[in-house]
Amino acid sequence: MTSMALQSYPAYRPSNVPWLGSVPEHWEVWRLKHAVQINPETLPEDTEPDYVFDYMDINSVGTGYMAVRPAPQKFGSAPSRARRIVRKGDTTISTVRTYLKATYHLQEEWPNLIASTGFAVLRPPITIMSALLGYAVQSHAFVCQVMANSVGVVYPAIGETKLGTLSLPLPPLPEQHAIARYLDYVDRRIRRYVSAKRRLIALLEEERQAIVNQAVTRGLDPSVRLKPSGVEWLGDVPEHWDIPRLRNLGEALIGLTYNPQDVVDEEEGILVLRASNVRDGQLVYGDNVFVRSAVPNKLVTLQGDILICSRSGSRTLIGKNARINADSAGTTFGAFMTVFRGPHNNYLHRVFNSRFFEYQSAAFFTSTINQLTLGILYNMKVPFPPLEERQSILRYVGETTAPIDRALARARRQIELVQEYRTRLIADVVTGKVDVREAAALLPEEGDEPEPIDEDGLVPDNMEDDTYDMGEPEEASESEVTA
Repeated sequence: MTSMALQSYPAYRPSNVPWLGSVPEHWEVWRLKHAVQINPETLPEDTEPDYVFDYMDINSVGTGYMAVRPAPQKFGSAPSRARRIVRKGDTTISTVRTYLKATYHLQEEWPNLIASTGFAVLRPPITIMSALLGYAVQSHAFVCQVMANSVGVVYPAIGETKLGTLSLPLPPLPEQHAIARYLDYVDRRIRRYVSAKRRLIALLEEERQAIVNQAVTRGLDPSVRLKPSGVEWLGDVPEHWDIPRLRNLGEALIGLTYNPQDVVDEEEGILVLRASNVRDGQLVYGDNVFVRSAVPNKLVTLQGDILICSRSGSRTLIGKNARINADSAGTTFGAFMTVFRGPHNNYLHRVFNSRFFEYQSAAFFTSTINQLTLGILYNMKVPFPPLEERQSILRYVGETTAPIDRALARARRQIELVQEYRTRLIADVVTGKVDVREAAALLPEEGDEPEPIDEDGLVPDNMEDDTYDMGEPEEASESEVTA
């Protein structure tokens, strides 16, 4: 496609909706409840669902990526708000924990698919394209209105009645087709780009972990004499290494238990680090909870502590960990987290980020709850060389993995940028800030569309230039959040 700068519409009019501003002169603005059906269909109580999705199934919140999974057996007498049917063409939007910005437009048919309690299901009439509705609900401006009209601190939520009062800009049906065609085209390219970058990230992480694993389990001397470790997952280790249990190397602490009423604004309380604050081995601060509570001194984080996710509904989170740095010292951590504190944490942090937890996962994965208890953690054995050798291993691992870390950071940033671009583009198109009708008419048919992934499996970083030239607790019930 030839590069084309998108222009504004020829004429605009006031929408009388503050957040929307002016809209193209020929567009209409509807209340959501007058434009679509909200939660139109519920699975009968005597029927078991086949599939379900929840927050954990939104692969990348706010970007429209989702996976469904088989429903749990014996769904039983779940309330009607937990039995909302989702059909092909429906759009779902999170109404509990709205800060997640979790939306999804279902383009496939799944038998007896239901959404969890915290989602509303939107079903458009024949006068509104389902794809257009999906993009409109995903737009940054609309999601911000959902969040702004939510109530609650820990789990902000919006009721169906309030949701229905939000405004939706609607172009004529032929223009809806053009908008959906254009955004679909861009979205396919972005998905392929992100998929390629994630494959690259997976390969880099695998290489990084292999380097760390080899160093902390075998050392740096390939000719060293080995001895049986007596630990099944570990195998042979250098004969001069010790294999102590973690209980002999430091102290493990279960985090703070607090009540919802303890949650306060940032300036009023202390930050509670949770699983959502650990990502890619680093501490992140996009989803923070602050509490006003008496925090025991030992549960205040210290620089050098290792924060570990020790309890979660998601198996992939158990064992994820990050070091407490100067910025995160002086905070606390939640009851589903564990802090390991000791004099050898520089080295243990490398061990924890090898295949240490992966190899021992059978000890804490169960059919009911995934939990790395203090007893399990304390009894884990660690390959532990003498001090001088530990220091050599740390230097080697740091130097060897530094280029990989830079490549990982670059790839993750590229994903962030392209997703930010997608968000910005959708917002501008569905609110009429730019006119894509001419650009949509020039798009190739889907079967003729050029493949944007190059021979190395990567999409060129300038792929967007030719598409858009820019100039753990219970959820609130419906009655609790309805305005």
